[in-house]
Amino acid sequence: MTDRPTGSEFGDGEPVVRDKRRIDPDTGALREPSEAPAPGPQPGMPGTPGAQPPRDPSDLIGPSAQEALLTEALAERTADLQRLQAEYVNYKRRVDRDREASRELVIGTVLTELLGILDDIGRAREAGELEGAFKAVSESLERVTEKLGLVRFGEKGDTFDPRIHEALLHNYSDEVDGPTATMVMQPGYRLGERVLRAARVAVSEPTEQLPGDAAQDGVPVESADDDQAADKSAE
Repeated sequence: MTDRPTGSEFGDGEPVVRDKRRIDPDTGALREPSEAPAPGPQPGMPGTPGAQPPRDPSDLIGPSAQEALLTEALAERTADLQRLQAEYVNYKRRVDRDREASRELVIGTVLTELLGILDDIGRAREAGELEGAFKAVSESLERVTEKLGLVRFGEKGDTFDPRIHEALLHNYSDEVDGPTATMVMQPGYRLGERVLRAARVAVSEPTEQLPGDAAQDGVPVESADDDQAADKSAE
């Protein structure tokens, strides 16, 4: 019986034949079993005494190259942390800004509904009817609205500003140097930079700005919408 060994059992490129038959084909006698030791692990193979452990790939490069790799890895991790921190800061700012905008929107909506009540309080104060318990409640309400940031504006003599004033009446006068609010029919209110209601006023302009013959006659000219504006302010 023959076998074909591999690896180091090959000779000079030729197969090695071993006769493992128990009976000698020439004499017919029984052969004694071979005492040759079974092949064991080769020295230096993993798991055998004296074998060397697998080498770390980092052992194949020099100390300077290892230091460069560690420095590069540290720089990448640092950049990742800085990017994550910047994203978190931007997210927090955006959330805080949205929360503040939502808060101002809600407060502005509530205060807008209270403007009519504040107008009634103002008219009662001008008429001398703000007395007793009604006065205490009114002043308490005004303090609360001021605490929430509500600011009243619009006074007689203010320079007319179409961004914060609504002109209900218009005329000409020698007593002004430019467009001026000469009467405040309803005060304006704002919350921060947001105008909740423009101040409704009567506007006077200098007489020299009168158009055509009216300027020569010195006759005051009112706008065509004065009657409608007067009705609106009386509501």
